[in-house]
Amino acid sequence: MTTEHFSGPRPKAGIMDIAAYVPGKSGPKLGKTFKLSSNEQPLGTSPAAVAAFQAAGGDALAIYPNGTAAALREALGALHGLDPARIICGAGSDEILQLLAHAYLSPGDEAIYSQYGFLVYPIVIASNGAKAVVAPEHNRVADVGAILARVTPKTKMVFLANPNNPTGTYLPYEELRRLHQGLPSHVMLVLDGAYAEFVVANDYEAGIAMVNENSNVVMTRTFSKIYGLAGLRLGWGYGPQAVIDVLNRIRGPFNVSGPGIAAGVAAVQDKDFMARAIAHNTKWLAWLSTELRALCLGVTPSVANFVLVDFGSPERAAAADKHLQSRGVIVRAVGAYGLPSCLRISVGSEEGNRAAIAALKEFCSG
Repeated sequence: MTTEHFSGPRPKAGIMDIAAYVPGKSGPKLGKTFKLSSNEQPLGTSPAAVAAFQAAGGDALAIYPNGTAAALREALGALHGLDPARIICGAGSDEILQLLAHAYLSPGDEAIYSQYGFLVYPIVIASNGAKAVVAPEHNRVADVGAILARVTPKTKMVFLANPNNPTGTYLPYEELRRLHQGLPSHVMLVLDGAYAEFVVANDYEAGIAMVNENSNVVMTRTFSKIYGLAGLRLGWGYGPQAVIDVLNRIRGPFNVSGPGIAAGVAAVQDKDFMARAIAHNTKWLAWLSTELRALCLGVTPSVANFVLVDFGSPERAAAADKHLQSRGVIVRAVGAYGLPSCLRISVGSEEGNRAAIAALKEFCSG
């Protein structure tokens, strides 16, 4: 739809130039399917979180939740050793990203993100009238030098998913420090740690230490991945007190639901579920990567809960996607990210992982 000949209210300039975010497919409703397209938690949700969610229903649904999600902020603070006053909760980490862009980006400003970065970044940048600047990556890894080379007097923000979606690659802590040290003090560095809990690499740090040491770094996290609460839309951010104060002034007064807060607290406190989720992902991420490479497919080394698989051409990737769907395996095409020859495959249940490899063995031998 265009607004060229529309006589009603018109959106702000640039809004209609934004490509809407398209989530991963869910697949057909009939027959057994394995949804490996959205990086969801294959173990489901912590039973304690489910029980807390259910207990928060009933008559409590008629009551407004705590406006600051105080119980959830306190639980997160206790888990990570953080000051709850410097935590903000939202409807997924996406809302925190939107609030940051809304508060700190204006028309004429610039914000940088890496070549294969999360597609929400250019959306929140452009929707606030700023210019999205893309920094090329090296071997599908964010390039600190390329990011810093694109900083201008107009730059106000840098978005970095670490690990990145859809590549699964990451920058070690020393590279993060080099990036931050190269930024002017007025430029905010936003570290998106949606997949942080899956990383077992010794040189990784999600961003807590960097936030603690600086006044221009914010870290965002989500409950949609490791915690298996994607349906509740729950996320959080940690930043300097001054930044959190700004975000609290513009967020919705009850932006997190009461059942969501209750489920989030229980999820944070269920360390056994977290341990099982990490162990499952570590085992099957390695297994998937090995099996895919044995089929002579290109696999980008991943530390998250998915793998990016390169089929060599857009046509072959599309054919593989079609074949997988015919076998009930739903994966994510990533042409919108500029990776038309690739498919992203989430780590699923054992059955789902084995079904994906079996289908690709058929495809590669055909």
